[in-house]
Amino acid sequence: MADPSVVELWVLLSIGLFTIALRLFARWHAVGFRNFQADDYLMIIASGVYAAESSFAYNVIADYNGLANNGMTEEERAALDPNSEEYAKRVGGSKTQVSGWVTYVLLLWVLKAAMCAFLLRLTERLDGYRIRIYIGFGLIIATYIIVTLSILLSCQPLSNNWKIYPDPGRNCQPAVSLVNVLVTLAFNIATDLYLLTIPIPMFWAANIKTWKKVGLIVLFSGGIFVMVAGTLRCVLILSDDVTGAKNAGAWAVRETFVATVTSNLPLIFPLLKAILGPLVGSAFSSAKKTYSNSIPLGSIPLSGGWRNKSQNHGHSVFTSTHRRGSSDAVELPKQGIKVQMEVEVSATSSNIKDGQGDRSSVDTYLGESYGKSL
Repeated sequence: MADPSVVELWVLLSIGLFTIALRLFARWHAVGFRNFQADDYLMIIASGVYAAESSFAYNVIADYNGLANNGMTEEERAALDPNSEEYAKRVGGSKTQVSGWVTYVLLLWVLKAAMCAFLLRLTERLDGYRIRIYIGFGLIIATYIIVTLSILLSCQPLSNNWKIYPDPGRNCQPAVSLVNVLVTLAFNIATDLYLLTIPIPMFWAANIKTWKKVGLIVLFSGGIFVMVAGTLRCVLILSDDVTGAKNAGAWAVRETFVATVTSNLPLIFPLLKAILGPLVGSAFSSAKKTYSNSIPLGSIPLSGGWRNKSQNHGHSVFTSTHRRGSSDAVELPKQGIKVQMEVEVSATSSNIKDGQGDRSSVDTYLGESYGKSL
């Protein structure tokens, strides 16, 4: 019978890769492969790193039985025969732990960079937010270098990471290293918290109904779940020195699974809405069927379909409508984007041509800039 941890690992990997595939499909449907942007290519890279990280976790569990150079007394280390199978598994497991840490960090930081790149396109005309995003890119690059170097340099020489006897010390036991766990956790949480400060104030400032604000904020707040998963992983690793290696592999996969899904959810939400809308009724689908067919997958309308109506004193104005003709406005006063609603839902795909991708989807979070971002 297969190890439940191995089954879980492959199930989570399959779902995670399928989520990325859905996101890429939505983007292809909206803009075509030729108009893929930096975040799309970063997500393709992330899928490869995710597969590699899961493979290392599999090796730790299936090939090395969760063994590494931790969880041993000094007497046990001295008595362990260097020619024994257990010795070989502990050495191999420790080496795999180092590789697992490196790919784990790379995956999380690539996902952060992809989200940052997406937000950069989303806020194309909002200069104040773009400065924050540029700072975010700087933090992502700097913290990635710091965390990776801490993993590779905290134990010197590097070979001590798989040394059995004498005890190389806690920092040279990669499965349960305090440096690896605490440094990675600290910078992971710090960067996720910073990234959350970009979309949340932006959507909260929009002049839309509160439930829509909350929905958008939740959609872009996946980093909270990643932080919770990462914290739980670290607590479990540090609380049990004996099973730390196995816990490290299992919880790394769980955390990166959550990070992968939540990072792609804002871009696959329209596709999920199109599929689930008919099943759950008006709570997910308030527009006509012709509207959902005319809006390219990969955009998330605030209400109805949007069309460029006019320019008003330097402000981009877009119109949309509800069936009942209620007038509402989506406005970020300081950033100069105003969205007005009129009488009927109207949207066409007539201008999806000449490399413009889903330019008819100026129907989204922040008006015209989102038409380019998706």
